[in-house]
Amino acid sequence: MPAAASVHRAVNKKREAVRVSATAFSCSEIIMVKTMREIDVLTVGKTVEELCVSANMNLPCDLARRLQSAGECEQTGTAKSVISDICDNLAAAKELGVPICQDTGMAVVFLDIGQDVHFTGGDLFEAVNAGVRHGYDKGLLRKSVVSDPLRRENTGDNTPAVIHARIVPGERVGVTVAPKGFGSENMSRIFMLTPADGRQGVISAVVSAVSEAGSKPCPPVVVGVGIGGDFESCALLSKRALIRSTDIPNPDEYYAALERELLSEINKLGIGPQGFGGKTTALAVNIETAPTHIAGLPVAVNIGCHVTRHASSVI
Repeated sequence: MPAAASVHRAVNKKREAVRVSATAFSCSEIIMVKTMREIDVLTVGKTVEELCVSANMNLPCDLARRLQSAGECEQTGTAKSVISDICDNLAAAKELGVPICQDTGMAVVFLDIGQDVHFTGGDLFEAVNAGVRHGYDKGLLRKSVVSDPLRRENTGDNTPAVIHARIVPGERVGVTVAPKGFGSENMSRIFMLTPADGRQGVISAVVSAVSEAGSKPCPPVVVGVGIGGDFESCALLSKRALIRSTDIPNPDEYYAALERELLSEINKLGIGPQGFGGKTTALAVNIETAPTHIAGLPVAVNIGCHVTRHASSVI
């Protein structure tokens, strides 16, 4: 009997441990649910709507300052006059509440989604596209998207947007809308270099892309450069580079120095404002990098015109 009683007590103890463990698991689940922040997708859509209008009406302050400085540094009358006209256009757009460029672009939307966010109220991407649709209507912005690349029928509302979403720590959602006109987008390039090409190969590729573009992307331009990753991620890096403030250099001094060198080499091309010659072919060069394969050195060049537009908000 003592042995049976001992077994009985052991079984009961094990059952109690399982019950306590299950209770603890349930509690942790409850805590996890309580710490998830709920955001209605309609809020995201409304934010996108407002940013579509704002981005098309206002040039980021860092670029406006660089244009002003470029005008002061130019030495020829033509270059000074062109920069002055660009600055007058920006001021007129602000005063009249009209777009800073007639090509109001394809809406590129970047979403940095906190991992502690739970979306409610519907499909997130549908909400983003609804925001683009309403924003382009509200701002009386040109609709420039066709539903098929060869049959070319305009969708009539500038959707679908190009959406890039990534998961980040936290419980907030960062939203950036970057309308991209295709005068500059068409001049973008990707190079699949080899490791042997090295740093000088990167410089040659970037400078050649800008040289080949000439006046077509409406200089002075902003040059976004992606280095590393693979074929498609490299291109995305270069586009992300365009939405980084030109006042913020790459945090790695090696690449910050490369940004400065590339800007200097590009401005030696003499293409100048709107291609009329001058010292300012580019306002800035921004580089973003990623790890890559031992056999590769992908380089992407995404060119932005003198109105490299983007606007951001955090929900």
